[in-house]
Amino acid sequence: MEVLMRVKYLLVGMVMLLVLAACGNAESSGSTTEGSESTEEEVKDVKVVLNWFAKAQHGGVYAARENGLFEENGLNVTIEPGGPQVSSINMVASGKAEFGLAHADQIVNARNEGIELVAVASAMQGSPQAFMFHKGKGIEDFDELNGRKVFVQPGIVYWEYLKTQYDLSNVEELAHTGQHGNFIADENSVTQAFVTSEPYFMELDGVEVETKLISDAGYDPYNIVLYVTKDYLEENKETVKAFTTAFVEGWNLYKDSYEDINKVIQEDNPDIELESLKFEAEAQSEFVYGGDAAEHGVGYMTEERWATLIGQLNKLKILEEPFDANEIFTTEFLTE
Repeated sequence: MEVLMRVKYLLVGMVMLLVLAACGNAESSGSTTEGSESTEEEVKDVKVVLNWFAKAQHGGVYAARENGLFEENGLNVTIEPGGPQVSSINMVASGKAEFGLAHADQIVNARNEGIELVAVASAMQGSPQAFMFHKGKGIEDFDELNGRKVFVQPGIVYWEYLKTQYDLSNVEELAHTGQHGNFIADENSVTQAFVTSEPYFMELDGVEVETKLISDAGYDPYNIVLYVTKDYLEENKETVKAFTTAFVEGWNLYKDSYEDINKVIQEDNPDIELESLKFEAEAQSEFVYGGDAAEHGVGYMTEERWATLIGQLNKLKILEEPFDANEIFTTEFLTE
């Protein structure tokens, strides 16, 4: 009898151990499930293609990366530089990148190739494109260009626009090559420029210059515009929201930390000097943080501005068919 009792107690003990083990496994399983739910959101890999080699005009992207804003929004972002042989629009359209940066007129013009893009934020409220003159040789209005040599890229949109608004029949139009030797040699000549860069290089060469913004003539597309394809937007709204949020906040951080972020930009573009980046960052500040951005925040865009641009390009016959401005931009991912 005593042996039977011992066997009985042993069996009961084993059953109890099995029950406890099962409970422990259930709790462990439950805690694992809960933990997996909390980390269920995977970090998503995406790529953004810049519109040119890394510069201060991309400061918001680099500030977002360096401050961990992309990671905070669940993104692992690869930044790919642009350049003369790299089209961000072609890369995004072909699916080789999810996000791209380009100027607004390039995004509109993509419609001619059947590429439907949607702008989600604009880094610059206006265009820093300008004409540059020797000091004291500037103009009040663009028709005063007549009788001068003007170095300008053949076919550049704003030049075609100016020719429809002003009598420029006596301009000696010469191809802009990116070099300024001929401009420097002729005090009465004029050259295309960006107010965020060329004046700095002229200063290094000891040449005093003045500039006049092309926007004074009424042609003023948004610059450094963040965009995606229409199809990608429809299928990945959360990702677009996450990237746009980080992009805008990156620009907000760049405003006061540009000298630190410029060092990071230089790592991706060693050919550019820190002083040049500093000049660009300070010269572009009004374009990024002024205008409508001063009231509505960085990235802001309006239907009126896009509609005006679409109309201008269509009138110039650069855009084959006009379309509703609301098809090409949205502010739904911008926060006040």
